[in-house]
Amino acid sequence: MFVSSRKQIDAYNKVGLETGVDGANPYHLITMLLDGAIFSLGRAAQALREKRIGEKGKEISMAIDIISSGLQASIDLKAGGEIAERLNSLYDYMCTRLLHANLHSDLAAILEVSSLLGEIKAGWEEIANDPAVASRNKVSA
Repeated sequence: MFVSSRKQIDAYNKVGLETGVDGANPYHLITMLLDGAIFSLGRAAQALREKRIGEKGKEISMAIDIISSGLQASIDLKAGGEIAERLNSLYDYMCTRLLHANLHSDLAAILEVSSLLGEIKAGWEEIANDPAVASRNKVSA
């Protein structure tokens, strides 16, 4: 009988994530970060509904980390102009809302940020799936 341990499952998931990252263009990488944050917020919302406060905090913290250290850190404020500045401010707002959500167990704030991330993700997916963008980001072997 085969029993998989948590370590084996985590290792498998890590390999799957790394494989996805290796083959992704910059637009898909941003989409993957957005997916991760949205997923964490979904888990946080569920944990809050089930009164699993520790898990709620862990998942909100994960989402904040993805937003601030991944999404926000990838913004080029010098080259991005007004759009970059607005996106940077929006990410600041999201992190503030999530801190509030964590401190006050505010489900509405979690859902608000998740919805905002979903809107950003839709835009990034549209850009990533544009044939002109895809052809610029191909790596020649």
